Amino acid sequence: MNSPDIPGLRNIDPDDISEVLSKVEKSFGFKFDSTETEGVTTFGKLCDLISGKIRGENSNDCTTQQVFYKLRNAIADTLLISHKNLTPDTALQTLFPENIRRRSVKAIDHYLGFRTKVLRPKHAITALLTMMMLGSLIILFISWQTALSGFIISTLGTAVANRYGNQLDLTTLGQFAEKIAREHYFKSRRLPLTVNRNEIEETVRMLFIADLGLEKNQLTRDASFV
Repeated sequence: MNSPDIPGLRNIDPDDISEVLSKVEKSFGFKFDSTETEGVTTFGKLCDLISGKIRGENSNDCTTQQVFYKLRNAIADTLLISHKNLTPDTALQTLFPENIRRRSVKAIDHYLGFRTKVLRPKHAITALLTMMMLGSLIILFISWQTALSGFIISTLGTAVANRYGNQLDLTTLGQFAEKIAREHYFKSRRLPLTVNRNEIEETVRMLFIADLGLEKNQLTRDASFV
């Protein structure tokens, strides 16, 4: 018997789903063919497609645990903090005081070899730039020159805000490790080109939850895109 249909996934903008799929590609190191996802109608079928495209020797170890140890070493070595003071419950606000936060995170990123993107702009700045973009769309029908200027300013402003954002959405070191594990799966593994196939579906699910604001019960294998 199929599980009851739960609204959520089918109401998501296809462009937003495409952005999540791009993150899946980056995390697991593959590319979808141009029309490969067109016939995929459920979340379970999508996960099966993704699993079939991922290459690597199976190894049944926990990626998030491996990430935590890597992250703990990175913080201990770059910020000179004792390993014994770094647990999954350690508060990020304590590790990264606001006055040195960007510099500290940049050092962690350099140690790990990729950008963790754990910082964001203030919500007020993001809201202002979004309003400017929407305003430019409205003005487009009145003065395309003014609208173009608004588009350019809001686009550049968004890029600068994202680059120099200083706010934390995550609370603990454990949450930071989970974010890295889902967004940089292969780079997080202790042994390169290995994969724990038991983790693939849940990792994809957590990417959808984190980016689209869905609940876990909205992402069963029977959850429909159409």
